[in-house]
Amino acid sequence: MDAAPASADVEPGGQPGEVERGAANGPLRTLIATLAMAVAFLAVGAQLVRLAMSSQGELSASLNETVAQSFARPDIVDRNGRLLATDVEAYSLFADPARVIDRDEVVEKLGVVFPDLDRTALRKDLSDRSRRFVWVRRGLAPRTAQAVHNLGLPGLDFRRELRRAYPGGKLAGHVLGYVNIDNKGVAGIERYVDEVVGVESVQGATLAERPPVRLSLDIGVQHAMEAELAGAVDRYQAKGAAGIVLDVTTGELLASASLPAVDPARPNMSLEPERLDKVAGSTFELGSVFKTLTLAMAIDRALASPETIIDVRNELKSGGFTIKDLHPLRRPLTVAEIFLHSSNVGAAMLALQAGPQRFEEFLRHMQLLDSMKTEAGSVAAPQLPPRWGEVETITASYGHGIAMAPLQFAAAASAIVNGGRKVIPTFVKPAADAGVAEIPLISAATSEKMRVLLRRNVAEAAGTGKRAEVPGYLVGGKTGTAEIPGAGGYREKAVISSFLAAFPMDKPRYLVFVLLFEPKATKDTAGEVLASRNAAPTVARVISRIGPLLGMLPTQATAPGASGLAFDASSPAKYEAR
Repeated sequence: MDAAPASADVEPGGQPGEVERGAANGPLRTLIATLAMAVAFLAVGAQLVRLAMSSQGELSASLNETVAQSFARPDIVDRNGRLLATDVEAYSLFADPARVIDRDEVVEKLGVVFPDLDRTALRKDLSDRSRRFVWVRRGLAPRTAQAVHNLGLPGLDFRRELRRAYPGGKLAGHVLGYVNIDNKGVAGIERYVDEVVGVESVQGATLAERPPVRLSLDIGVQHAMEAELAGAVDRYQAKGAAGIVLDVTTGELLASASLPAVDPARPNMSLEPERLDKVAGSTFELGSVFKTLTLAMAIDRALASPETIIDVRNELKSGGFTIKDLHPLRRPLTVAEIFLHSSNVGAAMLALQAGPQRFEEFLRHMQLLDSMKTEAGSVAAPQLPPRWGEVETITASYGHGIAMAPLQFAAAASAIVNGGRKVIPTFVKPAADAGVAEIPLISAATSEKMRVLLRRNVAEAAGTGKRAEVPGYLVGGKTGTAEIPGAGGYREKAVISSFLAAFPMDKPRYLVFVLLFEPKATKDTAGEVLASRNAAPTVARVISRIGPLLGMLPTQATAPGASGLAFDASSPAKYEAR
């Protein structure tokens, strides 16, 4: 007999009806579990919203602090490709206050590594545990970073960043300028790189891929100028000095130096008043070098020629002032002699012959009265007389009562010797195919006559510039000794001695302008502070050093067949065109 089949609704050992009750309670348990999970998720979500709203500002600040933007910069090189500025990888130290165990220990031990550390400020920063990032010191040298690492302090760490390095130290510091803590250009050529060339925003230590920026400077010429200026400051006990080497055919600056110098790696040095750039960042009354322009004006405007005789025997009186010569000859002088003997009376009479309006117009035509700018920044604006009357015309004729940056004056003086063409100073090497603008400021004939006068002033025994002579280079130039204005008038025995030179004068290529600030009367200068005794011999030393560096040997300057003017050393007043 077959067994009856077991019912599917009855479990072994169970009673009929229990399965039906369990099946009915299943949907209820599922609903309860679902509701419980929903309530839990809602609670978690509400808590997250509350935390986000209550700490939104702190979270944002913390994230912002950990992001350090930097800039990758192209190299800066001189005209021959020698390195002046580059980016290097450096370590920057930061702290995570939440991980710092003993803030006092951190402050005290870091204070040993960094003696100038602001301990109070750091202790305050480390006390804020809600912050996760605090800069301690950026741009550390490897040895310093290793010293901090050896401390083994929890909560300290490093980031790699780019830092600007200047292999030449203070060399050309004023021209190069400097960058800020984020490697962004602030002054000088570094600022020009940001504004014109371009830099790359980076995180970390990613080097730029841009080609280097090639300057017109020549490291060798720059070093020679700075060395000779430093020697002159010591020799003549001066408070400072400045110097320029300018290519009068292209406007390229091969050297621009100002002492005391600045270190581009230490930007704060540039803020010290005595370290301001004296070449382009300051203005000065330049004294008798200005007579170069006064005579050029008289000759170019056909008011006089080098042979014109001017009666300078009497002192000149105007507006209650008396103008006289330092070493009067007590006889009429030719215009050439006015230049050679640096006669204030003669220069004033030539300017008065032109009149205030024509004299002012000539100076403006020579680009001396308007603002100027170079790649290294704006040049200090000239300080002009409030009005151009008779007195102002007289004093300006010999370089007083009008002040300008030496660089601006050098640009105008270049036109005096280069055939009359306008020169625009530049610190950036022009492209090989770049042309030179032919903008005449004075006639070629006037330029030729002025070159003869400048050469005679050095070659002749009577010239004030005879101590600037360098055999074989046909140097020509003009002295300037300007009293420095002070409270209530000009300061006695406080002068700026300067010498403006060009070489070779048969076909000028380079202009050299040197200024010494408040030199002292010494035994070497026979107790005088005149430019003929200090600035002129300094220029001679500069030219003798830079001539060979520029590929111009002394024998080349006087080689047969040289174009332009040939000067007879035994009788410099005679010349002939070849």
